[in-house]
Formats: sequence, structure tokens, C-alpha cells
Amino acid sequence: MLIPENLFDENIHRTVVPALKTHPKVLGGSSENLFAAGVADMDFKAPPCVLHAMQERLNHGVFGYEALPDELFCALIRWFDHRHRWKIEEEIILKAPNVLNGLATAAQSFTDQGDGIIVQPPVFFDFYDIIKENNRRLVTNPLLLKDGFYKMDLEGLDRLAQDPKNKMLFLCNPHNPIGRVWSKSELMAVGDVCERNGVIVVSDEIHGDITFPGHPYTPFGSMGDRYADNSITLISPAKSFNIPSCCTAFTLVPNKVKRQRMNIENSRLTVNKNNAFANVAMEAAYRDGESWLDAVIEYLAGNLILLENELAHISGVQLIKPEGTFLVWLDFRELGLSPDELTDFLKFKARWSITRGVAFGDEGIGFMRLNIACPRLKLKQALGFLSDAVSRLSPKKDHKHDHKNDHKKDYE
Repeated sequence: MLIPENLFDENIHRTVVPALKTHPKVLGGSSENLFAAGVADMDFKAPPCVLHAMQERLNHGVFGYEALPDELFCALIRWFDHRHRWKIEEEIILKAPNVLNGLATAAQSFTDQGDGIIVQPPVFFDFYDIIKENNRRLVTNPLLLKDGFYKMDLEGLDRLAQDPKNKMLFLCNPHNPIGRVWSKSELMAVGDVCERNGVIVVSDEIHGDITFPGHPYTPFGSMGDRYADNSITLISPAKSFNIPSCCTAFTLVPNKVKRQRMNIENSRLTVNKNNAFANVAMEAAYRDGESWLDAVIEYLAGNLILLENELAHISGVQLIKPEGTFLVWLDFRELGLSPDELTDFLKFKARWSITRGVAFGDEGIGFMRLNIACPRLKLKQALGFLSDAVSRLSPKKDHKHDHKNDHKKDYE
């Protein structure tokens, strides 16, 4: 299917529906005149194939209980084989309401209260909530930042994994918010550490389809039986095709014993119903959405070039260049502002509402997460507002602040 070059330039008003990105409870007020680029969804319409499939299902008019459509798992399997060179057996696929539910179910299935779950901050803030709300212990293995590039602290991970009370690693692959697409060698190193120490890898791979040239996504479970047997992989077409409010997710569990335990927990929680619209949306996306996704990635790459070029002329704001996802990690530390001051500066001076870096852990203090999945003209205008605001700001290089009360609820 040929995708028009200007398909993603349409400015769609998100306030017509109760979108989180522009909702008052997220923005703290009206989104009018604000560049709302925090919540991790796209400002683009879903693929035409998805819209058509959902319209056909709507036209049927009967919405009783349904079994899974025969072609859904087939479409998923073909997608991962063709797109990511992972041959998935249908028997390893479990349905889940969403990826976060899969994380929580894994924690309940394979750890006990008080057990440690390792995370690698700055990392998606819902990881913290899941660990806390399931009465597990948060164990941090911070990423290492040098010269604008993040890497894993494998030696630190090994030390933590040797503690028998630390039972699980929540991996983010590709990584939200920093945009790293972990290489196969990096993932194998993580897998070796975890297998050697009996730590299960639970890998959130919801952003796996969106990577830039030269940075291929490697599904953790695709690297061979040794890694697959010690892992649980969480996937969903939500981010790839911009359908998070009308799709579900999948938990891939290659190891039979682990899969049986996950099924027991799913049964206990009665995770057994199907949503007709979610099923047809996901099947259509995996079956017919590839050309649309390729066009989205090309458009995002253009937005990233624009962002890089414009930030080169804005003093005090550094780009951590992403290898994948439509999320960009920006370094504002040179401005010398506390998290609250930075949030207020961006909102009231630059008219930006983006995600607070501190939400991803203390390692995110001084950073912010920007969503570039928006029309290019909108991004260009927002960068102009930021440039003007920064030019009027006097940096406070030695500013000190108590960050204890800077953690606020953020979304997606």
C-alpha cells in the first residue's frame, strides 16, 4: 500500500476525545496554546487497514462473547518471523490485557513479597509502581552516561544478581526513556549474568518495532534456547500502530514450566475474555500495517533531524540521540533548574508540556522526555518557542535544591 508523503502532517485535535496527552489531569489545566508532547502515543491516525477492519467489525453489529480469531496469532507469528527473525511457536503465546499487566503477573508468578526486582534507571516509571504495589523490593542498577551515550553497568548488575534475594530483572528493550536499542551482544551479556545467578529476565518490548536504520531490535527470546528459557517477553502493537486504547498485549513464555505458572496466575485473575475490536485491530495491523509503519519511522527520522538541527542552536539543551522509539531524552542540566522549576519554565515560558525526567528515577533529574510523534510543523513551532524561552533565561549553574518532593504522577 502506497502511503502519501503528507499523511502525518495532519493536525488532529486530540481534545475532541478524552486523550491523556491533552487531558487537564495530566497537564494541570487546559492544553490550549501548549505543546502537549508527554504521553507516549502518536498524534497520527491509526493505519487505514486498522480503521477499515474495525469499521467492518462495527458494521456486523453483534458484539457477543467471542473466541480469539484464528488469524490473530498467525499474523503475529508471521510478523515476528518476517520483521525480526524470531520464529515463535503459537503455544508460547499468552494473552494479556496490557504489557504492564504482564509485568505484574510475572512478578506475582515468580517472586515472593520482599524479593528484589532489578531495574535500570532512568527507566519507565510504571516499573517502580508495579514493584511497590506488589510488595516487592526495588533494586536499582543505574545506566551509565558518558559523552551523551548510555550503556549498561554489567558489573553492577552481576553484583546485584549474586544476591539470592534478587529474583527478577525488568528489562526495557528498546529502552524508555533514553531511546537505546540494546544490541544483541549487550542483551546476551545481560542474559548470561541473569542465567548464571538465577535471575529471571522479564523484557518489556512494546517499542521494539520502532527503530532507526543501523539499530535493529533483537527480541530477547530470539537469541537461543538458553536465553529464551530464562525469560518472559512482553509485546503489543500498541506503540507501533498507535492503537493503545483499542488493543491488548501478549506474553511470550518459551519455557513450559514458567508458562504453566503464568497460566495459573492468569486463571486466578480470570484474564480470559476477548475484545472484538482489539482483536481485529491487532490482526489487521500485523497482517497489513507494515508499509504504514515504515512510513511512520521515516517521518520520525525526519522529525529527529529537525530536532537535532534546531537544538544545535539552543544553548543549555543537549540531545541524547535515540536509536529507536518516538521518545527523545533531553538534557537540560546546564540550565541549573530543579525539576519543579524546569517543569514550570517549560510550561509557562516555552509552552511545552512534556514528561518530567525525575519521574524515571533520580538519574532523570535535569532531564525531560519529549515525544516527537507529531506533525513536523507543530514540532518546528514548539522548538521556536523553546529557543525564545531559553534565550531569555539566566542559567543558574550552582543551583541546589531538595528533590524529595519533586516526584509527581506521570502517565505512560
